[in-house]
Amino acid sequence: LGVIHATKPFFSVQFHPEASGGPTDTDFLFDMFLDKVHSGKPPVTISYMAPRPYVKKVLLLGSGGLSIGQAGEFDYSGSQAIKALKEMGVYSVLINPNIATVQTSHGLANKVYFYPLT
Repeated sequence: LGVIHATKPFFSVQFHPEASGGPTDTDFLFDMFLDKVHSGKPPVTISYMAPRPYVKKVLLLGSGGLSIGQAGEFDYSGSQAIKALKEMGVYSVLINPNIATVQTSHGLANKVYFYPLT
C-alpha cells in the first residue's frame, strides 16, 4: 500500500505484516528516492501542527486475545497510542481482557480494567 503525491515529491509506503515481501520487491521505491536526491532540487520541508482538541481522558479498547501470529499489530498500535496520550498529558483508561499484552504492562495506561467486551 502506498501513496504518491501528484505534484510534490512526496511518497510513502506501508507494508502489511503478512505481505511476505522479498529483497527486491520494492527496488522501485529506492530508485524513486535516488531520482529525487539526484534531481538537484532542494528538499521540501513542511511543518504543520494541527490544533489539538482539549481532551482530558480517553477510553481505549484493548487488542483482546492474542495468539501466535494474530493481532500483534493491534497490541503494538494500542500501546503506541497509550504512549502518545501519556506524552500529551491525557489520562488513559484501557479495557483489555488479556493480561498478556504490551498494552497492559504496568505503568503504561493510567488505569487498566481486565474485562471481556462482547
